[in-house]
Amino acid sequence: MGQRTSTSLKHRNLCYQKKIKTFCKEKGWWNDDYTVEYADALRTLNIDLTTDFATFFLHVEDSPTFYGRHQELYQICWFAINTNYELAITFAHNALELPNEYIPLDSFEGEGGFFYNRSTGEVLEIELGQKLIDFQKGELQPQWHDFNSFAEWFFEIP
Repeated sequence: MGQRTSTSLKHRNLCYQKKIKTFCKEKGWWNDDYTVEYADALRTLNIDLTTDFATFFLHVEDSPTFYGRHQELYQICWFAINTNYELAITFAHNALELPNEYIPLDSFEGEGGFFYNRSTGEVLEIELGQKLIDFQKGELQPQWHDFNSFAEWFFEIP
């Protein structure tokens, strides 16, 4: 039974990946190749280059940010190279008391934002107040179990 679940998850993940790639190609955002500079930026952030997260940010680019659901999402590689992204990570860890595995996916404007867990691949949405308190107490779990399901939701991919 465990293998079936694993196979089912892999199949679901491939479906998400295909949908996201098709969506990004239609938008003109998908690049078949990627730069060594972007790969190095992800390595510096301790991101495994074989993850769906890495695949997305190595191959998908429109501008420094993507827009979806009335919010902006960083192009992580671009931000890691061209801004003081480490400061945003430090803020997440120190001010919000998030575990070191989490990195910000946006600027946390409006007192809320998305965070990627480098260890599990999960994505968390938190806001100042009760959601943050619940997460710190272990009562709020990441809303997306993988980056692809988050991306599909964020970009409203049917």
